[in-house]
Amino acid sequence: MQWSFPMIVIVVVLGLLGIGFYGLLIVRNLIKVVVALQVLAKGAMLALVLAGELAGQIYIGDSMAITLIVADTIVAVIGLALAVQVRRHIGSLDIGHLSKLRR
Repeated sequence: MQWSFPMIVIVVVLGLLGIGFYGLLIVRNLIKVVVALQVLAKGAMLALVLAGELAGQIYIGDSMAITLIVADTIVAVIGLALAVQVRRHIGSLDIGHLSKLRR
């Protein structure tokens, strides 16, 4: 079987999405959750670029990928800022300790 470029990219996209979902399901550290979200978003970005290329509309796929990069960066910055505040108030980055935030 001959591997073509779209097949290789699809395998990479599925790998990144799998790693991202695995990280979201397994990891208990808030910073690692943000990293898992970043990996998941990079897989989605690659899928958007590939879809634009396969549809023959490269610029639409690229513009959607750039929009995803901007939105993903905002989510990462807010998530890391929240992790810093949680660490400052609770003393731990474990998701299980977030129940202490209730008053």
